[in-house]
Parts: sequence; C-alpha cells; structure tokens
Amino acid sequence: MKITNVKILKGIGLMLLGMTIVPFLDIFAKLLSQEGYHVTQVTWTRFFFHAVWLLPMIMWQKVKLFSIPEKPGLQFLRGLMLTLATLFFFAAIVTNDIPEALTLLFISPLVVAVLSPFILGERFDIFIGVGVLIGFIGVIVVLQPDSEQFDPTLLFALVAGFCYALYIIITKKLSFRAPPVLTLFYSAIVGIVIMSLIVVPYWTTPDLKGILMGAAMGFFAAASHFMIIKAFEFASASELSPFNYFEIVVAIILSYLVFGVLPNVQAILGLIIIILSGLYVSWRAMKNNQDQEIKPKAIIEPL
Repeated sequence: MKITNVKILKGIGLMLLGMTIVPFLDIFAKLLSQEGYHVTQVTWTRFFFHAVWLLPMIMWQKVKLFSIPEKPGLQFLRGLMLTLATLFFFAAIVTNDIPEALTLLFISPLVVAVLSPFILGERFDIFIGVGVLIGFIGVIVVLQPDSEQFDPTLLFALVAGFCYALYIIITKKLSFRAPPVLTLFYSAIVGIVIMSLIVVPYWTTPDLKGILMGAAMGFFAAASHFMIIKAFEFASASELSPFNYFEIVVAIILSYLVFGVLPNVQAILGLIIIILSGLYVSWRAMKNNQDQEIKPKAIIEPL
C-alpha cells in the first residue's frame, strides 16, 4: 500500500475516533440539564473545562500561550458563533432527544452552500440548489410541524445549525497561522467570556457530581477536537468530511444506552435525506472550488 494511502487511512481513523468521542459531550450536557443546571451554566462549563483540558496539550506542544491573534475582530465573531451554536444546541437537547437535534444541526453544510457565494465568492450552481432544497425537505420531515409530536424547542437546533454555518464561513474566511490547538483555546476563551456575561442570574453552585460531569464534558470536547486536529495532518477536508456524519450513529447508540430512546421512523427518514443532501452539496461545492482551496485553513470544531 502506498504511503499516501496509509496517511489517508490514519486521518480517517482519527476522524472516526473523534466523531465517536464528540457525542459523549452532548450526553453529559443533557445529563447536567437533568440535574437541574441551567443551559447557560452548562454551556459555560463546557467552554471552561474545554480550556482547562487544552492547557496540558498547549504546554506539551510548547505553544506560546499569550499572543494577539490575527484579525481579532473576526476571531471574536468566530468564537461568538460557536458559542451561540453550542448554547442553542444545548437548549434544544434539554427537552428533545440528542439524535433529532443533531440531525437538524447538520443543516449547516446546506446553509454554508447558500451563503458562501455572497461572503466567500464561491460558486453556486443549480445542482447545489437542488441539493439544498432536498435537504430542507428533510428538515421538515424531522420537525413534523403538522403533528402532535412537534416540539417548538426543537427549533433551537435549527438556530444552532445556522450559527454553526456562520462559524464555518468565518473560519474559511480567516487565514490562520497560529497552531490549531491555540486556535481551539481562543475559541474556548471567547465562549467563557461571553457566557460569563449572562450566566450569573442562572448560576447554581455545583456539587461534586456536577463538577465531575462538567470536567468529563470538557475532557470529551478537548479530546475529540485534538483527534480531529491530528486527522487533518494526514488527510484533506474533502477526504474527511463524509465521516463527520459518523457522529450521528454514535449519538443514536449512546442515546439509547443512556436515555433509552430511539428516533422514530419519520426522524430517521429525515436524517437520511439531510445526510445524503449534505454529502452531495459538500462534494459539489468542493468540486466547484477545488482550484481555490484544497486543504482547510483552520480546524473546524464540532459541537
């Protein structure tokens, strides 16, 4: 086997490992909500412990911690979008199942495809348009707006998807020269600062169980992101992006094991439609823009 193929397989393996770890973050977020902690405190805790767990990685890689990032305004806006996406997603899973909310979060590639021509100057053709339209049909299937099962709080996941799409676009727009682990740390610090401004009225002093669960949530966030960083060292975005959807498989399994829930048939149908349309739109967009960008300029963090 060629060395290039071995490297790609390593990248895919690391990406799958990262996508296996990410859903544990959401599981602990939902468990903390069930313990009575407000969603703003859960979100603050996620970013706080994420930063704490990143510190050993930063020291291990001997990265200079305190330096002014390039384009700090856009860096802050990027962190803001990730923070809002996390906050709204956590709000969605308080009363909804994680796989359903995660399915709606996956509209982000479709939103990116629609907005990128206006913000990044990327091409948009009729084939991408059809793919986006089919994807939004999948959203309607998942939401089931005409049924008694419709829960308006599930719309929070849609808002999270739009915020995450803006985060992806800003990440593409920025030209990163800082080490990826330091970029992840910047995102965590922005999340801590923003959430510190709004968490105070909802703060509950955590007990030992809450602290340990929060620390576990931050650990899984940092560990999964680290795996994804390493994956991009061995393979390109086009080679790794299809494996992002492995997250939903693990999320379904964990949700069943921890909470005893499984998506209904309609939700699974919507999930399949959204994933297939997302894969097609991402493939078509990368094909259209392959002369502009082959490898990512920065690591895009999962929620």
